[in-house]
Amino acid sequence: MQNAIAIRHVAFEDAGTLEGVLADRGIALTYLEAGVDDLGPAKDTDLLVVLGGPIGIYEIDRYPFIKDELATIEAAVKKNVPVIGICLGCQALAAVLAARVYPGKQKELGWDEMTLTKEGKASPLGAIEGVPVLNWHGDTFDLPQGATRLASTAITPNQAFTYGPNVLALQFHVELPQRDLEKWLIGHTLELSNSKVDLARMRAETARYAPAANEASRKLFNEWLDAANAS
Repeated sequence: MQNAIAIRHVAFEDAGTLEGVLADRGIALTYLEAGVDDLGPAKDTDLLVVLGGPIGIYEIDRYPFIKDELATIEAAVKKNVPVIGICLGCQALAAVLAARVYPGKQKELGWDEMTLTKEGKASPLGAIEGVPVLNWHGDTFDLPQGATRLASTAITPNQAFTYGPNVLALQFHVELPQRDLEKWLIGHTLELSNSKVDLARMRAETARYAPAANEASRKLFNEWLDAANAS
């Protein structure tokens, strides 16, 4: 891999720790802004990253650009380009693979441990076993046919999956560096207020859990990229 493109939906939700992993491997990362930029270059990249955002992937009537974004992701998957989807990006991958995406029974906003499946423990996600990670989502999805479930929580059965060796979908956030939390608290202030999230607790738990989660994320991403390269 020599280059990577990340489709970004809001400026403060970037590739985080993954960007550092890619830089260490000599892979140049370029951001394309969803709804603004031409996504054409994403069809010729060595790695596609689809990041999070506060919209629903099913809201095509409100955000028509989603149709083009899904087509871009689908083209990458069909060409066997390695794709990592995080949060909204995870849901986009589920949609591209013909699974239903819909509002969950309740939002998950905060730090929690994933329950890994047997396949999850044997995968790069083994790096996060016993390590709390950050949930920040209201939507969920059905597991696509042919996909392998890697992780779940009591609220959200499908938290991560793979689809062959080149697709990794993560509903939760391991990529958020501890230093960037405040950007999210500012950017998502309305959602946090409406959900009555205790910001002091969020900050305290981030200070407690993010260092280990950030380190685990680098191991996770490096192992997955090694496997994708090998395939």
